[in-house]
Amino acid sequence: MSDVEVEFYWRPGCGFCSALRRPLMASGLTVREINIWEEPGAAERVRAVANGNETVPTVIVGSTALVNPTFDEVQAAVAAESAA
Repeated sequence: MSDVEVEFYWRPGCGFCSALRRPLMASGLTVREINIWEEPGAAERVRAVANGNETVPTVIVGSTALVNPTFDEVQAAVAAESAA
């Protein structure tokens, strides 16, 4: 697969996060899970890319931020970052 890291921002109890986590974990991608309620600075990072909202899941791939993306959108961002 790719050596591009996927930063996966989530929080407990988020159904959309759980739905995205399943294909992410099965994909073979390098995923760093970041709980916005526990990781210092994580909620601020999400707010910075989500128009001031703590919308999760938020995924950051390189310089690309995706707010509540589909798995296909994450794969496309990884492919674009790998090609860069």
